[in-house]
Amino acid sequence: MKRIGGKFIVLDGPDGCGKSTQIELLAEWLRGRGVDTVTFREPGATAIGEKIREILLNPEHIAMSTAAEVMLYMAARVQLWRERISPALKENKCVVLDRWLSSTCAYQGYAGGFGADKVVEIAEQCLERTWPDLTIILDVDLQTAAGRLKRKLDRMEQKPAGYHGKVREGFLALAGGQENFVVIDAAGDVETVHKRIVEIIEKYRAE
Repeated sequence: MKRIGGKFIVLDGPDGCGKSTQIELLAEWLRGRGVDTVTFREPGATAIGEKIREILLNPEHIAMSTAAEVMLYMAARVQLWRERISPALKENKCVVLDRWLSSTCAYQGYAGGFGADKVVEIAEQCLERTWPDLTIILDVDLQTAAGRLKRKLDRMEQKPAGYHGKVREGFLALAGGQENFVVIDAAGDVETVHKRIVEIIEKYRAE
């Protein structure tokens, strides 16, 4: 059975898929089983990353190009890996992350037209490690996702429905072509989705 300590797990998906809630539940579940677990959000979790996050998500920055988004997300990612993720993995901690390269592939690469392949090429030049041990994509339809976003929307969330439809397509296309990706239906209630995630983690550990 695989040890889950020292593994890098990502939960990703369209805005409104419930990632943040599910990450908290998964981390609590892992810690309850004696797994030293840390969680981070992306972009963010470092001083530099949080400043980049403010720039990226500020609705005032409507002039930002897709290419600029790619570079800023990647810069925050590189810093997060160096400062937080890599040291945690070396300490044999399980890292559970809210978004990763898969998001940039889906949002900027696919929906933004930059090209997912180009996003991956840049990542391979910048990152010591490109893909996690396991990526779980929380798939949700646009209507359900929009209904969950009850707060003030950030710059990315304010993009039109057509864009977000392409984001969803991008996640599904990416998952179909990558190893260690699992897609689950995240339109159900919180506990049902959590149980499905736990089943995936248990299966991963058993393989």
